[in-house]
Amino acid sequence: MATSYLRCRATSAAAVRRRGLPFVGAFCVLSLGFSTALSFSSSLRTGCARSLPFVPLLRSKLGAPFRGLHSAKMEGAQGSGNTVPSIVVYVTVPSKEAGKKLAESIIKERLAACVNIVPGIESIYHWQGKIETDSEELLIIKTRESLLEPLTQHVKANHPYDVPEVIGLPIQGGNVQYLEWIKNSTRD
Repeated sequence: MATSYLRCRATSAAAVRRRGLPFVGAFCVLSLGFSTALSFSSSLRTGCARSLPFVPLLRSKLGAPFRGLHSAKMEGAQGSGNTVPSIVVYVTVPSKEAGKKLAESIIKERLAACVNIVPGIESIYHWQGKIETDSEELLIIKTRESLLEPLTQHVKANHPYDVPEVIGLPIQGGNVQYLEWIKNSTRD
């Protein structure tokens, strides 16, 4: 799987509500198998593109719906000079209101291009010697790698938790136009 890359574009909340899907975000959970190949064409309509080893075969055998699907590894995209190393950052918040307020301030400061708010997660964790369980919301933030430190400082200064979660994960590749949009929508 090291050579296979998942590429997902965030789906809108409205699209998710229409389809009854429980999770909005930048990642797709998939199992590699025959059922994935069968459901592939429907995933294109929902905004989630999967770059798997069989995509070139699908393009050649199944035609038009697959011809427009293209993506690039970050290494290839970097050579064009139109993208920058990008990351996805996870931040949990205690409520929808806290998440929306924090997300809006992040976007206003151009610390990220996009923040998805995923409702209804349950977190189980150790805190001050006890196991705790809380309902939370998850922010999925798309930004430049170079903005992780300023983003972390912003979250710490504007978050209701004493120790907020801020975890950055590298984006290995994806839709080059989307990666360019991340670059153009964030500050240098």
